[in-house]
Amino acid sequence: MEREKRLKIGEMLLQAGLINEKQIQEALRVQGQTKGRLASILIELGYIDNAKILELLGKQFGVKTADLDTAAIDPSLLKNIPINKLRGYKVFPISASGKSMTLAMVNPKDVVAINDLEFLMGFSIQPVLVLQSQMDKTIRMIESGHGTPGGSSQQAQASLQQKAVECERAVDLKHLLKIMVKEKASDLLLSAGSPPCIKKDNQLKRLSKFRLTPEQTRQFADEMITEKQKRDFDLNNELDFALTFPDICRFRINIYMQRKSVSIAMRNIVEDPPSVESLGIGSWIEEFALKQQGLILITGPVGHGKTTTMAALIDIINSKRKCNIITIEDPIEYLHKHKSSNVNQREVGVDTDSFQAGLKHIFREAPDVIVIGEIRDPESCAIALQAAETGHLVMSTIHSSTATTTIERIIDIFPQHQQAQIRLQLADNFLLILNQRLVPPKIGEGRVLAYEKLNNSHRIRNLMRENKTHQIRSLIMQQTADDFVSIDHSLARLCIAGKISRETGQHYCDNLPFFNDLVSKKAV
Repeated sequence: MEREKRLKIGEMLLQAGLINEKQIQEALRVQGQTKGRLASILIELGYIDNAKILELLGKQFGVKTADLDTAAIDPSLLKNIPINKLRGYKVFPISASGKSMTLAMVNPKDVVAINDLEFLMGFSIQPVLVLQSQMDKTIRMIESGHGTPGGSSQQAQASLQQKAVECERAVDLKHLLKIMVKEKASDLLLSAGSPPCIKKDNQLKRLSKFRLTPEQTRQFADEMITEKQKRDFDLNNELDFALTFPDICRFRINIYMQRKSVSIAMRNIVEDPPSVESLGIGSWIEEFALKQQGLILITGPVGHGKTTTMAALIDIINSKRKCNIITIEDPIEYLHKHKSSNVNQREVGVDTDSFQAGLKHIFREAPDVIVIGEIRDPESCAIALQAAETGHLVMSTIHSSTATTTIERIIDIFPQHQQAQIRLQLADNFLLILNQRLVPPKIGEGRVLAYEKLNNSHRIRNLMRENKTHQIRSLIMQQTADDFVSIDHSLARLCIAGKISRETGQHYCDNLPFFNDLVSKKAV
């Protein structure tokens, strides 16, 4: 905005009839000699005054204005803003009422500065436009010790220094969490040496220029954990758990050590499970969720909504079947209420020691549906396959890049001598492998779901039994059918529908030439 004012101030003043051509030419000549600001030079030459320039700029940019030479300023407000913030953002506090502060700004449309200062001070900021020449003079007065408009310089400087020290110690965890929820961000990241950050739509956004100290991150951790958890953390240097802040939300939390200091990752958990339609999957998946037995795997990279999809499937079963659902999660993210079914949720580290321990006696708990938060080891995988084989519906997640690599990933978990048997068990018992990606939309914020699905059919089962998984991939890339849809087909559909850009589809696709061909021919 300031750059725009510098470039157009002369033209705007001429058009408004506030100066004439001869005056602007003289001011430009002086500017060429002194390198000063054009508005300041016009004022010094007596061609115009502050009030008229501010009135014109206020109308031009649709903002309120203030004259720092005549404004009634409360110097005690200086204690709220460190001097480096005044200098860096070109701002100055004028007045305050309750939790609202009127702040003089050279650029009152600088959203980054406003967000940073609101976070730092705890005030809601009402920005007003001031001339940069006045702002520069005011800040020089503070720094040189010659006073401030309306107050004593020594008091202001002492307040500034004191407030700077206070700000270093006064970052509030709950305030950060409220910002995270308000911004609809997925994660809050707290690391020593870095400002507090949120992760929104898979992009990192810093909440402040202020860097956290190791003492602060350790204090944040201590605020959230019990004595037992503290002992576990001190022993293992990492800790996973979930925690509800009653007036904010529920969060999945990981605390870990890095470079001898504590770091924290907190994920926002929406407690009400979403519908599959709202996720962008469609009601077709209900057919699989309501099966009496078999294995459903939700796969994909970290942070692409696997747990959320699983919660939506659990909610379908909970609403439409009368059965006993037992989950083992690390940690519990979505809290399910008992509806038509009973939902018994067990958290690793709280209700059971591990996935293996929780699954060891699960058949004695009369389950109809078994939900395993993540398959991580041969023991958990073997029990999942056994349960699917013996009349239970089993659902789990696994990290893999495609539906077909999921098959190989599961088989490779086991020793070589067991792999042939596991391949047969998996071929006979899996119902659906859903591999998903959350990708940026063409317009607006958020993310759009693209997915690859592979469901069991006679030909898929035979290819798996014969160890010809690579041929499944070839089939997927050639066409769509009832038993498979490739990620490239899904991305191409979204692209053709205008929901994502072609560049986004190209970035996330599995086979670039194939994807481009689908989009060009609209062959989906």
